[in-house]
Amino acid sequence: MDNVSIEKVDDVYVRVNADPGIKMEMSEYFTFEVPGAKFMPAVRNKVWDGKIRLLNTMTGMIYAGLIPYILKFCNTREYHVAIDKGLVPNNVVNDDAGMQLAEEFNSTFVPRDYQNEAVVHALRSERALLLSPTASGKSFIIYLLTRFHVESANRKVLIVVPTTSLVEQMASDFVEYNNGNELSIHKIRGGIDKNVDADITVTTWQSVYKLRKDWFEKFDVVVGDEAHLFKAKSLTKVLEKMPSCQYRYGFTGTLDGTQTHKLVLEGLFGSVYEVTKTKKLIEDNTLADFGITAIVLQYPDEIRKLNPSLILNKKIRLRELSNKAFKEPGLLLKLEKIIHPRLHHIRSRIIKTNQINSNTNRNIIVFEVPLLFEKKLQNNFDLVILLKCQKYLQIKRVLKRENMNREKFENINKKFMPERKKIILSDYVINSGIGKNHTMSKIKELIKKHA
Repeated sequence: MDNVSIEKVDDVYVRVNADPGIKMEMSEYFTFEVPGAKFMPAVRNKVWDGKIRLLNTMTGMIYAGLIPYILKFCNTREYHVAIDKGLVPNNVVNDDAGMQLAEEFNSTFVPRDYQNEAVVHALRSERALLLSPTASGKSFIIYLLTRFHVESANRKVLIVVPTTSLVEQMASDFVEYNNGNELSIHKIRGGIDKNVDADITVTTWQSVYKLRKDWFEKFDVVVGDEAHLFKAKSLTKVLEKMPSCQYRYGFTGTLDGTQTHKLVLEGLFGSVYEVTKTKKLIEDNTLADFGITAIVLQYPDEIRKLNPSLILNKKIRLRELSNKAFKEPGLLLKLEKIIHPRLHHIRSRIIKTNQINSNTNRNIIVFEVPLLFEKKLQNNFDLVILLKCQKYLQIKRVLKRENMNREKFENINKKFMPERKKIILSDYVINSGIGKNHTMSKIKELIKKHA
């Protein structure tokens, strides 16, 4: 007799049938503490323990995309497993399906090898989380998959993106890939009519996540672009409202490295498939190589004279200097009077060097300035971009730094201008708490606009 059986509930969940002891063991296997949870209000107020439990021990329900992990769990413990045949994809797809689709649709673009392989994998698997880095052409992969489902099986496709600008960009890319010919696409953002019957619907998650379950019933395929954002409860609700949606594809350029995040995404979309690597794109000249020049500042003798006790073997003990400076306002002020003029000089030198060097193709110079507004330096730059994120996330990021603790963070934070004032003084504001891909997308938009 099988120790464990896996049966299909719908296209979101499967049910694990097993003895209570095995279920409890499996529940522990699929329980994770959310990184940074201790800083969240719900945990601090003891409303939540900060853990995500992916298996419901009462019902045996778990995300369907986690079947490979269930099998791994059982195999390592030598549990026998019986799996519902309806959960095993059986799609016959040619190895050059991506190439064939591009030709069939008279696309002006020809898929690269890795794009073709990604299309083949997605069609064979029915669900997948495709790890596709910046500049790999993921929108073209999405286009080919979407056109296949629309044209070959008359399926309706829902594409979910994080921002309104990406709604427009995705629709525009599809027209470009389609040799300039219009497609049956409806774009939803803000208050635009959601009662549509187009083949392809592109929307932000904010525009639809509160809609009733029956609105989602018309869709047979769902694509989540920037899928790493789907870890939020409001985003998972979108996919959970689509129990009869068999085909699920998530695309992301990055995963945040936490097991919880990865498993939730794989549970909703399917197993991770690495489309290609940034290194490979550079090696193939698909992506331009880049270089970083670091300027190392030597601390002048004036700093050494401020506090001789902080000198050890002719070197400044930077950790002790940092701790002391934020406890002694007078010392901090003296340090700033020494360092800031030097930084201004270096800034001027960098700008002058780039202006003189006629061989450079770079016409944008980026400076990262922590105390830009506090020191009234914003007028020294052509454009000011403020990166902001949620308070708890900011604290989590800062406390990860070497030689940082809560007390020191609070002392540093007192020196900063309130965020609401920074927003007023900035030309653009980017929410870096949404995800790396979102941040990079916004930066690319600004580069195109101002380059």
